[in-house]
Order: sequence, then structure tokens, then C-alpha cells
Amino acid sequence: MRTVWLNGEFIPETEARISIFDRALLFGQGVYEVSPVLDGHFCNWPHHAARLERSKAATRIADDTDWPSVLAELIARNDLVEGRVYLQITGGAPDDRDFLSTVPAAPPNRFAFTQAARLIDNPVAEKGLRVMLHPEGRWAVRSAKTTQLLYSVLAKEAAREAGVDDAWFVQDGLITEQTSANAHIIDARGVLVSHPVDHGVLPGVTRICALQIARDMGLAIEERPFSPDELFAAREAFVSAAGSLVLPVVEVDGRPIGGGAPGQITAEIRSRYIALLRAG
Repeated sequence: MRTVWLNGEFIPETEARISIFDRALLFGQGVYEVSPVLDGHFCNWPHHAARLERSKAATRIADDTDWPSVLAELIARNDLVEGRVYLQITGGAPDDRDFLSTVPAAPPNRFAFTQAARLIDNPVAEKGLRVMLHPEGRWAVRSAKTTQLLYSVLAKEAAREAGVDDAWFVQDGLITEQTSANAHIIDARGVLVSHPVDHGVLPGVTRICALQIARDMGLAIEERPFSPDELFAAREAFVSAAGSLVLPVVEVDGRPIGGGAPGQITAEIRSRYIALLRAG
């Protein structure tokens, strides 16, 4: 049975309980982080920690948990070699429901768990993702990694019903990102184009690393929004996320991207990123 961590205790997952008055449950006042785990170690913690601090500030959640020690122990207790480790901090559970938090605020609820997953030998890296375009409808402050994920859930369900793997959001005629990943293209000039980090997209940790790898490869990079027309004319397209690393996109709305197969640049970025994570 999987061991989870809840408010300072390592316990079996079947014993984890949180109040029905928790503010993440009632109001979506919760933040989270997901880190890839390779060779039994969680990765990129400084980037995740920095984003977590920004997310807590944006949602008015206070917490000083020593997360690295918690995550390391949790991974060890579950004998996790490859996969993900997830942590969440909520606005706490006061005695009753109220839009306003109590003064002083209720202590946050904190929990973490592991998930085994194939990150390296992922068949999607060989065949590529098939996605569809979908209207953007999420709340405006997407730069905070909060648990307000309903619209992404609905978009993923719509993609499944359409027979594809996922959806890329479009707002005012421009691509923002995938439902739970940053979106990128290699355009007709060979330039890597990625939506700039602002309130409209999540500042992805994997994105930071992928763009630096691209720079090291000598690629020109433009951090700007791009249109569906640019996407359809691109040589390659790919997504980046902690839970899936770097994955190619080969089809959008039934139209092939590039040659309709994973591109060489995407494959090289993915390979170098995996090596970077394993190097620690």
C-alpha cells in the first residue's frame, strides 16, 4: 500500500483524511507542485520551490514546510524509482464555511504523495501527441499553480471524446498553452517560439530548462504568442511539463505538423533534458 504524507505524518493512503470545510475543497484555495522523479530522486527543486512561493503569495496561503526532506523520505518509503511526486497546500479548514478566511487564518492542510510512471521509456515520445484546439476559458491568473483546474479537466474530457490526446487553448486568436503543459513550436525558420511567461500561462519549470537547452543547441528563441496558422506551418511542435518531460506533437485538429512524425529537434531537447535531470 502506498504511503502518503499528511500534516507531518507518513500514513497509509487509506487513512488520509481532510475536513469537508477545507478551503481548497470549498473555494479552490490551494496550490500544488509536481516534480519528476528519476533514479529515485526528485528533480528541479529550486525552480519548483520558487514557483511555490509565488503561488502561495498569490493565493494568501502561508506555509514553511521543509518540503525537500518530506519528499525525499516519501520517495524512499514508497521505493519509487521513476515517476512523480505531488505536494499540495490548502487554505486550511476553519470551523465552518465562509468566503472570508478566519483571523488568524486556519493552519494550512499539507499533503504529498508519489505516483509511479514511465517518464523515460514513454511510448508517446516515439509516436507523438494528437491534439485539438480549444477556446481558452480558465481564470486569468494562470501563472499561479493553483488547484482551480476544472476548465482544464473539461478540455481534456472534450479531447478524449474527440479521439485525441489533449487540447491546446486559444485566446483572441493566439495559442496560450496545453491543458497542463507549456506549448512550443519550431517555426518555418527553425526558430523556437514559446508563449512568454505572464499571467496567461504557467511559468513551467520544464519550460525553463527546455529553452536553456535550446539556447545551448544554438537555436534562436522568440518568447511571444503564436497563432494557429503559425502552428500549422511549423516544422515541429512540442509540449513541456514536469509530469511528462518533453513530448512531441504531431497532429493538431486532424492536420499533421511538419511531416506528421516526432521532429529531430524535439527529440534532441528531450534527450538532453533527461540527461540533465539524471545528472542531478
